Amino acid sequence: MPDTPAPSPDSIMQLGLGFWASKALLSAIELGLFTELAKGPADQPTLARKFNLHDRSARDFLDTLVALKMLNRDGGGASTAAAIYSNTPETDRFLDRNKPSYMGGILEMAGTRLYPFWGSLTEALHTGKPQNEIKSGDNLFAALYSDPARLRQFLAGMTGLSLGAAHAIAAKFPWKNYKSFIDIGAAQGAVPVQLALAHPHLKGGNFDLPIVGPIYKDYIRTFSLSDRLAFHPGDFFKDPLPPADVYIMGHILHDWNLDKKKALLAKCCATLPPGGALIVYEALIDDDRRTNAFGLLMSLNMLIETTGGFDYSGADAAGWMKAAGFKSTRVEHLCGPDSMVIGIK
Repeated sequence: MPDTPAPSPDSIMQLGLGFWASKALLSAIELGLFTELAKGPADQPTLARKFNLHDRSARDFLDTLVALKMLNRDGGGASTAAAIYSNTPETDRFLDRNKPSYMGGILEMAGTRLYPFWGSLTEALHTGKPQNEIKSGDNLFAALYSDPARLRQFLAGMTGLSLGAAHAIAAKFPWKNYKSFIDIGAAQGAVPVQLALAHPHLKGGNFDLPIVGPIYKDYIRTFSLSDRLAFHPGDFFKDPLPPADVYIMGHILHDWNLDKKKALLAKCCATLPPGGALIVYEALIDDDRRTNAFGLLMSLNMLIETTGGFDYSGADAAGWMKAAGFKSTRVEHLCGPDSMVIGIK
């Protein structure tokens, strides 16, 4: 029989020091490196001057991004002067702030907010308490929504988190059977925009706090969709939901404890017309809780960020929907770690 390979520490070391690579990418996004290179390739001295990179850091930083497959490099190696750096197809499409496909908002927020808060994960594991703005006595959403610059960053981050799912929801849900939708807590509006672009017969909107309105409207205008995508100001815990054939909640339920999750689902079911649908999408944890590491890590992120929020499996959500009054449910994968749970009234 063949010998069993000896255990290797490689995967342990890669995971344990994974924050090195993560922070290199987050710093590149913070600097605007990929946006600059979207204008055209550049050599190291040019990039060093542009971003005020120290002589000790510039070459290693740029070549680290090459090794991580976040940049391409022509030439270089032993000769620094010959190196020309450019974006990869992925970073050019998704990390150029000037493109509508930009997904870096969530990573900007990760670098400026989540990265330092996750340094206190061990404390959160012991106490069960958030480690973000709440720790100093602030309300999370009050703190985020009171600072216009931070609010714009947060809402752009939600676009980055939701854009892939938005394309998949537009493609996979039978929209031809429905005429209207409301995205509950749509933030900047990534999902409404993609649905409207893909399905010209649809009219929809965003039901969100009033302060979100101007940011949402700015985003909608860039796609010339203001005539089909409205803004409905309100608090989804306190105010009636606007009428629609389909409600959508993305990355909303995981912010809240179980009682509030169930209350929101019941409110949606009570307001929808017969035959109406609710789409809930998240990085759903797999039912066996073994494989979707991103979903489980997102639940730990809710530990860091909220007082009672947590992520959940498709089976969990389907059970809550049925208890709320939905007559049928199904779970469909969207993209990457994201899936949607659909409830039909």
